[in-house]
Amino acid sequence: MILLDLKDSRPIYEQVAERLQELMMLGILEEDSQMPSVRGLAMELSINPNTIQRAYGELERRGYTYSIKGRGSFVGSIRKLKEARKAELESKLQTLAREAKTVGIDRREFADMAHKAYDEGGPPEKKKEDTDTPEVRNE
Repeated sequence: MILLDLKDSRPIYEQVAERLQELMMLGILEEDSQMPSVRGLAMELSINPNTIQRAYGELERRGYTYSIKGRGSFVGSIRKLKEARKAELESKLQTLAREAKTVGIDRREFADMAHKAYDEGGPPEKKKEDTDTPEVRNE
């Protein structure tokens, strides 16, 4: 399911690229499977095909997808994607830890807060077996 937030300050192509990455990490878009066509996804999202092409270009630039001339785009290494996202999370966590120290939160309290936030994060979305094609909606 691709949900776009038209009130989000980020460009639409960045939102599309992020949502596609999430679908890859959840196993809905499997490694080496074909990505939705640019034209088809653009029609489903009611946005310009150039926006989808830009999102696909960004994913390919980062090494998360690859193209085969005349056949389309395919999901690349999901391991590489997960490693990159993990590194981003570690960086964010370091920033939060520094802020926690600044306001006087000790290690134990910080860990408790992290555990609570993790537990309240909710279950992961359904895998591909549970849904044939991702639902695409604008919000």
